[in-house]
Formats: sequence, structure tokens, C-alpha cells
Amino acid sequence: MQATFLPPNHDVFCAPITANRDLSECLIANTPMVDLLSTELITAGFQLVAPHEATPRTIRIPIDTWLELGSILMLGRNEKSARLCDSDGVLLAWKGFDDPDECEEEIRTEAGCFPVVYPWDLLKMNEEVVALMDETTLIGEVSPLATISGNVRLGRGAKILPGSVVEGPVVIGANTVIGPSALIRGATSIGADCYIGHGAEVKNSIIYPNTYISRHCYVGDSIVGSHVTLGAGTRTENHRHDGKTHFSMVRNKAIDTGRQKFGAVIGDGVRTGVNTSLEAGVKIGIGGTTKPGSYIEADML
Repeated sequence: MQATFLPPNHDVFCAPITANRDLSECLIANTPMVDLLSTELITAGFQLVAPHEATPRTIRIPIDTWLELGSILMLGRNEKSARLCDSDGVLLAWKGFDDPDECEEEIRTEAGCFPVVYPWDLLKMNEEVVALMDETTLIGEVSPLATISGNVRLGRGAKILPGSVVEGPVVIGANTVIGPSALIRGATSIGADCYIGHGAEVKNSIIYPNTYISRHCYVGDSIVGSHVTLGAGTRTENHRHDGKTHFSMVRNKAIDTGRQKFGAVIGDGVRTGVNTSLEAGVKIGIGGTTKPGSYIEADML
């Protein structure tokens, strides 16, 4: 079977994390999305071709789509041209024609497939991928005074310092330093060459490489770009007290994230002053800064 990746449909909605990178290069479990999807398809026996090489039997997959492998195989084995949609009828992939509307059939799947439209969909995808880890791999150094539980992948040269607790599933990149006395938990991926300082907590988040999270910070259900410095005591709000779901502004429109827990989306090169607080759902654009003691209640894009 053949498959081809098509350009993303919704990358503009994932700003600021896509402000200076293609959505296909966004990191999921420390791996670019396109590499992650390619590896899974090749492992399953698919031949990947360029879009101009596609035939009527080639499965066309927009790169901003998370697909369960069984659903793709089901589409591939279908004899007629067909669209693969989720349970709500949202288009995921198709085969037969360049235009999916020309396909003869529609297949709906109840599997965990979804389009990646907004930044919180990247968090969902990261959660799905790291949950599939079935073993712990510790190539770096772990202090005997640190605690590791669940499935954890620790890269070469990385260090987990005394008093730190890491509760998997967690992926930590090469040469990253955790602690001392830091807490990493939930479905979290931390890139290479990062620093998570004393008393800091990172929960259910994506942290890009070369980012510095100072002492006593809290980063929850958030995406933090590369070369970011979060000043000491920087905290993201992430939980609604009334149990409802968070809304986040996208192009001047309030969008329901569908999540009861959602933090911030922080672009590359951001620097926050000490004791900055970020209201749930806010976004800070590339190179943004905050003053010490700031409370950020609206996007800074």
C-alpha cells in the first residue's frame, strides 16, 4: 500500500508554536510529527510517495492528522474510493481522487483519530504517543536520591538530580538537567539541552529544546517553545474552579478547548520576569517578555 502526506489544513491556528516552524516539524514525544507518522506507516508496510506520485490507490493524509493505524489499514483495503472520517464526520484521510468530495464512499471510525487544528490538539497527540511507551530507558544519569516511576525515557547525557521525582510516561531529551527537587509528571516530553530548576514542576506538557525553567516554576498542560527562559516563580494556571472547559482566543474568537485543564502556549525565545502568572489559555508570541510580578490575562501575540 502507498501513502502520501499533504500540507496541513490548519497550521495557522496553532500559533505561536507554528509561527516559525511548519506544523509537520512540531515535536511529539521529542520527535517531529512528520517523522513520527512516517515511521509508523513504514513499519506497517506502507510505501511513502510524494503527492505528485500518488495513484488512485494511494492514501492521502493531511500531515495535521493523528490516525490510528487500524483505521488507515481499513481505508487501504477498501476496494472503492473512500473518505475516512471520525465519528463526527470530520475528514481524516482519503483515497481515489485528489478531491475527497469525489470519493464514492465514506468510512467512519470510532478509533482515537482526530485532526490537529489547535495547540491543545498537539497536547492530546503527545498524550496518545507517550502513553504507548511500554518500557523505561535510562541512558542518562539518575541520582540514587531521585525517584522514578512509570515508563520514562532519559536521553544520553541527561541528569536527574537528588530529590527529583519523575512519574511517567515522560520523555526527557539528551543533556537535559532535572532538579534538584523537581517534579515531572503526566504525559510530558522535555527536549534536549533543557534545564528544569529546583522545586519546579512540569505536568502534562511539551517543552522544546534549549529551554530554561527556573526554580519554583509551575508549567501545567502547556506548550513551551525553544530558547525560552521562565523566570523564577513563573506559573501557569490550568484548572477551572467551576469544572467547566477552558476557552482560548484564536484569531479574535473564543474557542472551546474541550479541556478542563489547559495552561499556556509560549513561543520561541520568550522570557518571563520572576513571579509571572499566566492565565489559562493565554499565548505569548515569539520573543515576548513580561515584567516581574506580571499577571497575563490576554494573549501577547
